[in-house]
Amino acid sequence: MTIKAIKIRKRKIGEKRPCYIIAEIGSNFDGSFLKAKKMIKLAKDAGADAAKFQSFTTEQILSKKGFEKKTTFQSKWKKPIWEVYKNAEFPLLWHEKLNEYAKKIGIDFLSTPYNYDAVKLLKKINIPAIKIGSGDITDTEFLKVVAKTKKPIFLATGASTMKEVKEAVKIIKSSGNNKIILMQSITQYPSPIEEANLEVLNTFKDEFKLNVGYSDHSPGSLIILASVALGACVIEKHFTDNVKINGPDHPHSMNPKEFAKMVKEIRLIESAKGDGIKKVEKSEKETRIIQRRSVFTIKKIRKNEKFTRDNIMTLRPFIGLPASEFGEILNKKAKRDLDEYVAISLKDV
Repeated sequence: MTIKAIKIRKRKIGEKRPCYIIAEIGSNFDGSFLKAKKMIKLAKDAGADAAKFQSFTTEQILSKKGFEKKTTFQSKWKKPIWEVYKNAEFPLLWHEKLNEYAKKIGIDFLSTPYNYDAVKLLKKINIPAIKIGSGDITDTEFLKVVAKTKKPIFLATGASTMKEVKEAVKIIKSSGNNKIILMQSITQYPSPIEEANLEVLNTFKDEFKLNVGYSDHSPGSLIILASVALGACVIEKHFTDNVKINGPDHPHSMNPKEFAKMVKEIRLIESAKGDGIKKVEKSEKETRIIQRRSVFTIKKIRKNEKFTRDNIMTLRPFIGLPASEFGEILNKKAKRDLDEYVAISLKDV
């Protein structure tokens, strides 16, 4: 069954189409509007199709008393969790100007909203798609609000069960939005390569008949490249200008040079995937001749003399009767005199 492509602006995203590549800037703008603008340009120059941020206010995403103790990846942060989030806020006032700038230089501006005001704003400035973060996959009311924007949705599924993914897809579809791309992800920073669970991409395609993608937090580009080979039509990777800068997202991000290399490798993989039709490729046409065998004489053969295993053999190159005809011409007579090591053709039999 062919999965229907999804349109993002004028571009169709789906099977057998170029992968849509998202540079996740996240908090790597370091509290600066000019740095955010710079990062969008760097993402464009590195070959990304979209530059993505995260739209939230700390008061609407964290409970002050819920994060007094650091755990998992947050334990590496030097500052209190509340302060880290406050410093990472991406002001709503910046969205429209940065969206216009992105349009001007030819890259999509995207964001993951974490509150209703952000969803409303993203719809107002007409961004081409909305990502729902893994942490909100069970927030039923929020899913409905995002779905009703009618925008294509990148639904992240990190740290989720299949039951939770099914319920989220059901809610979004019941709100009248079928434009869903399911994003496999592992919610850890960095995430272990051995836990990437790439086969989930095939599970999602089989179960939901939806396009799939991968939002990756693992080191390097291995998981991204493997996901593209498996059919991911969207990939997302954290992006920074310097991994050594202090901040929650910089350490597990790619720099522009690494990102550009990944993009180039993605495009090579897309070319390498081909069309699925087994055939002799252009580069093989001459090799096919020198590697294949045809029927040759190995002794001089007189006219009307029979072809036998003693006077013919299959040898390279393939310039006469194919090796598959060897048995067919045994005991048949030669129509003319043949020298040794001559390729036999149909007119000789």
